[in-house]
Amino acid sequence: MTLKQIREDLREIRYYYSRKETFEKAFSIIGKTDIEEKIDKYNKVICKATPKMYDLYASLYIENNTQESLSAELGYTSVHLSRLHCGLVKFFYEAFNKKEVN
Repeated sequence: MTLKQIREDLREIRYYYSRKETFEKAFSIIGKTDIEEKIDKYNKVICKATPKMYDLYASLYIENNTQESLSAELGYTSVHLSRLHCGLVKFFYEAFNKKEVN
């Protein structure tokens, strides 16, 4: 898996959670999409992360915070939070490239 693919997946995960209620209603009518499988894949991996990485993932992607709003909430500079985010993406990259997670 490439860094680009991980970033694209994370954008899709963020979008899903920002519209979760709509998706859940549509699932009962249209059927489920593969986004749930993707979310499960990322959630399994993030459970093995440090508490800080786990919190970052939940705050940015599940709670739909921006890096700017989260940096203000946590008292971090935007540069520091950007570095943490790069570390999160790298964490996923390393986890997915060590072994396939399904």
